[in-house]
Amino acid sequence: MRRLFDRLFATTPEPIPPALWQAVRGRVPWIPPLDGAREARLRALAARFLHDKTITPVAGLALDGTQRTILAALCCLPLIEFGTEGLHGWSELIVYPDAFRTQHDHVDAAGVLHRSDQELIGESWDRGPLILSWGDIEGELDAPDGGFCVAVHEMAHKLDALDGLLDGTPPLPRDWQREWARDFQSAYDRFVAEVDGGNDTAIDPYAAEAPDEFFAVCSEYHFSDPATLQRDLPDVARHLARFYGPSPFAARRPRELPPAT
Repeated sequence: MRRLFDRLFATTPEPIPPALWQAVRGRVPWIPPLDGAREARLRALAARFLHDKTITPVAGLALDGTQRTILAALCCLPLIEFGTEGLHGWSELIVYPDAFRTQHDHVDAAGVLHRSDQELIGESWDRGPLILSWGDIEGELDAPDGGFCVAVHEMAHKLDALDGLLDGTPPLPRDWQREWARDFQSAYDRFVAEVDGGNDTAIDPYAAEAPDEFFAVCSEYHFSDPATLQRDLPDVARHLARFYGPSPFAARRPRELPPAT
């Protein structure tokens, strides 16, 4: 009922002005390769993002209109096929100038509380804000095919959490969900075995942390280095191309494997 109410009474966001979109298009390398229909959907999604989300720069950071629209476009890249449903459940994007420190508490099986500090470039809170490092965003815009896109990574977590479980499987039709879960689990198990065995991998080994991180990291590769993803994890690449649509960088060659040590 809430979603029906939202659809019936949602206000239409103002379109992003052509001059502003051209400035964003010139800075975000993932936009120009999109076909006209997909670029139009991304532009409309970015307008909805700017209308619905509060973008809060912190720690002395200031963001102008172009930078805010760049952030909106990057966060909406994974939603071109999925649509505005991917924006539900949270309301704020917090942006730090650079990597930021967070404190996490964890209670182990014995009931002992562990507290750790981490330096992060992005974070997605369950039904809370999405947090990004602007410095890292700019670095990825300058080197877009390096296998990293922190906005896509954190938005993948938002999509993953829409069904109430952070397990590496976003909401899908039932038959596809079963196929996805089978193929992702098999690929994840093989990848973890490679990492645990001390083997070098072209895919960031952080993907072995958990199934949800595997999905998020592979999502980054879909957009930033799809050829490497296709070569190393073809079943995962097939599902992500269906879920996200074809990668803007689909024609690029895979990166070389790191030399053996």
